[in-house]
Amino acid sequence: MIERYDAVRRAHQENIMQEKPFSDPQVQQALDGPATAVLATINPDGSPLATPMWYVHDLKGIGMVSVDGLQKVRNVRRDRRVSMVVETSPRTGLQCVIVQGTVEFLEASRDRAALGAAFVDKYGESIEKRWDGPTVPNDRVLFRLHPTRVKLWG
Repeated sequence: MIERYDAVRRAHQENIMQEKPFSDPQVQQALDGPATAVLATINPDGSPLATPMWYVHDLKGIGMVSVDGLQKVRNVRRDRRVSMVVETSPRTGLQCVIVQGTVEFLEASRDRAALGAAFVDKYGESIEKRWDGPTVPNDRVLFRLHPTRVKLWG
């Protein structure tokens, strides 16, 4: 009985969950739509912290912005390993991208300007209201998730 269950489970996973390169058009398309992802970091006690995040992406990775000093930022400064989940709407066909990787903080002013502009392009007036203008405030940290493993579901 257990062997049959394992065979069915493997077949189900193989048909639904597929490992893909981050540059795969299906992955990029799935990341294009949703406004929010869930970022998982590791707390000091080893427990996970899952946080909704706005994000932008390109073929190099996923960019994010956060207020400096928050727990998720402290977690990433201590341990650069993260996981992120992005899910599309069931109305358009349920699909999920799971991205695991490491974070790099972006300190250079040109990186801040480029990522900030990408956020304004994607989120428009909503992000400008949060930032009190079109530029990234000084109390924000910017970071890029460099994917090491990507899975596409659905």
